[in-house]
Amino acid sequence: MRAPHHLNALRAFEAAARHRSYVGAAAELNVTPAAVSQLVRSLEQALGVVLFQRAQSGAARLRPTEPALAALADLQAGFDLLQQALGRLKLGAERAIVRVTVPPALADKWLLGRLERFGAQHPHIELRVETNPRLADFTADQVDVGIRYGAGHWAGLHATRLMGDAFFPVCSPALQRGARALACAADLRHHALIHDMSMRGEPAFTSWQSWLACAGVAGIDTIRGMQVNDSAAVVQAVIAGAGVALGRSVLVDEDLAAGRLVRPFGAAQASRFAYFLVRREQGAPAPAVAAFCAWLTAEAARQASVDH
Repeated sequence: MRAPHHLNALRAFEAAARHRSYVGAAAELNVTPAAVSQLVRSLEQALGVVLFQRAQSGAARLRPTEPALAALADLQAGFDLLQQALGRLKLGAERAIVRVTVPPALADKWLLGRLERFGAQHPHIELRVETNPRLADFTADQVDVGIRYGAGHWAGLHATRLMGDAFFPVCSPALQRGARALACAADLRHHALIHDMSMRGEPAFTSWQSWLACAGVAGIDTIRGMQVNDSAAVVQAVIAGAGVALGRSVLVDEDLAAGRLVRPFGAAQASRFAYFLVRREQGAPAPAVAAFCAWLTAEAARQASVDH
């Protein structure tokens, strides 16, 4: 559907009818009263209809005719829709896109539930969140910023520490009831162990074997049990009552607070790994990227205050 003919004349007519004055319409449209009058007359001639009763000598206000009044509401609604369309076009021109790469478990258990706050603060920024478990190539994949879990050293990337991590046993509340209730490390022999294999091959990643050794607990078979290669899936398996796992503080805090998980025993052991905010080393980030980084840093600081 194309825009109607005589659009400027329609604007002049609508303004004149609303102000009941060529002078008022002229001031709004930033033209002369004579120009408004000429546009209205051209519209009358094109449509073959009289739009205003011409003022008698000394009359100060225009009087729209019945056909003019009948069309005025629809015309004003049409201009309102045009204004909304222009607003959307302007918003689209101003909207910025930030491409983010995040480990799947962190996206699921920590980041995605917080993004509503970012959107409320920055409605002009759209996020494209990639949760592929592989490490993204920032150039080939056109990534702007990411979160990585590790020691903080990745070639070609500037890394800023966001959050530390700690490990401790977690289980479903159901495992603390019954004849073989889980109350101390020795009780693990009666329950299935769940192993997080997402960092398989990384000796610095805390395992059941290293956690029990650090806690001074012996006599537990740490080979048996379920192996899962996704940390978020490990948490879900524990919630379902499939066994006991080493929870990672950042990933289990909300489930602990909601009562879906409990800590049956044992102190938290700090991880040698942490979450890092990463971006390309070259140049300063674009304003939208900088805004997301600042928001993410603030959210990480909030998480740190919860952990302590």
